[in-house]
Amino acid sequence: MSNGSTPTHLAPDQDRDALKRHRVLFRAVARRKNPKLRRTDITVTDERVVKRAVKAAALGNAMEWFDFGIYSYLAVTIGKVFFPGGSDTTSLLSSFATFAVAFLVRPLGGAYFGPLGDRIGRKKVLALTMIMMALGTFCIGLIPSYATIGFWSPVLLIAFRLVQGFSTGGEYGGASTFIAEYAPDKKRGFFGSFLEMGTLIGYTGAAGIVLLLNTTVDSDAMLAWGWRLPFLIAGPLGLVGLYLRIKLDETPAFQKLEAAHTHGAAGSVVETEAEFSHLSENAPKKKLSEIFAQQWPTLILCIALVGAYNITDYMLLSYMPTYLTDTLHYEESHGLLILLGTMIVLMCVISSVGRLNDRYGRKPLLMAGMLGFFLLAVPSFLLVKQGSLAAVCAGMALLGLSLVCLLGTMSAALPALFPTSVRYGSLSIGYNLAVSLFGGTTPLVITALMDVFDENVMVPAYYTMGAALVGVIAVACMKETAQQPLEGSPPSVATPEEAVELITAQTPEPRF
Repeated sequence: MSNGSTPTHLAPDQDRDALKRHRVLFRAVARRKNPKLRRTDITVTDERVVKRAVKAAALGNAMEWFDFGIYSYLAVTIGKVFFPGGSDTTSLLSSFATFAVAFLVRPLGGAYFGPLGDRIGRKKVLALTMIMMALGTFCIGLIPSYATIGFWSPVLLIAFRLVQGFSTGGEYGGASTFIAEYAPDKKRGFFGSFLEMGTLIGYTGAAGIVLLLNTTVDSDAMLAWGWRLPFLIAGPLGLVGLYLRIKLDETPAFQKLEAAHTHGAAGSVVETEAEFSHLSENAPKKKLSEIFAQQWPTLILCIALVGAYNITDYMLLSYMPTYLTDTLHYEESHGLLILLGTMIVLMCVISSVGRLNDRYGRKPLLMAGMLGFFLLAVPSFLLVKQGSLAAVCAGMALLGLSLVCLLGTMSAALPALFPTSVRYGSLSIGYNLAVSLFGGTTPLVITALMDVFDENVMVPAYYTMGAALVGVIAVACMKETAQQPLEGSPPSVATPEEAVELITAQTPEPRF
């Protein structure tokens, strides 16, 4: 390549430092990709580094949701340990109310950790959220029961749930931003799908441990000490996740943003404005009021998408075991076993969904998932209600296939809604507001509605349909972002050859 460019072919065994020196290889005209950009660098990613980043983010996410999943699958037992007074329904409602409490502080966590991640970096904040989540979960396993210390037992449970919720407020926005900013543009859906695979791994691990305890420990021992074991496991797992995260470099997009501001402080103002105007327009020290003022239309869209997505997600992955056990009177182990099988199937196909949304777009896959829930919720719950193993599995499969279209796509679609300089903060605020209002309250709302409507077992289906209808409207309003650079970031490609092709496609033909 001419014009004195750095050599385009990197040796497979180059070390990380050499790769950093060669990350930015090209200058190119990019008006077609983003009319606001006059010139931009093309980032050539290293697949090994991307895979390490994805692994650390996904495994950390798995450990976060392992902690949250434990509480969901032990909801009935926790209700008896911490809220023993009243009927079984009252204890279950109290348990789910405590589950929902953690979601009330998630917007506060998002409002704190999100802008902090835009200011000091994604990596540091993700390490901090991991420490807090593991600590909160571990401490829940140490709380004495209501029979031992009375009123202070549920108070301590709520306190540590608040710690969990506050830390989780910075998790999804940071992890999805982390992967999106590392991945090349044409593979962002594929790599992003591994974040939700981490979610499924966390839920599966939690369900597997609870299932093992239910089948090997009798009910009295489970109430006395068995329920504590999954919570105590969170401590060592948290240390593993912390180690994985602190070993990573900061994302290329954030490094570029930092370089822009460093350059702006020490270099030519004119040069900086010409080179980095797309970055300096939205500085990472934006106040929350400015994020709401400038990003509010996209925040509303994000809340609608995430609200619909999370109601369907929590309905299937968190509430369904309780529905099968408490409402349809299945054996607790049978309900967990069916859910385990469903989640394993989802893990097997979720990366394929990521590839599909890279190829065909985010909107078609998201629309397929939302329409699937809207059209198939009633048939699915009728199958589950029928009671036979084959019918229950068929109903769960219909719901699971609809959900996997959302799981495999959202982690790539949501970060692309916001510009780089405020991505972590804006996504964390929008995501956690939606989860707080709609996702975390799903088990509580469904349980309460079923109590109001005389145990009508179709209530979850109708609630899911309402959420899916909102999701259909939101997907119709969003822009397609597949195979496009993140807003405020340069194009990112997987190989030098792909960069050359991009330059060739974007450079106008000379005219004589």
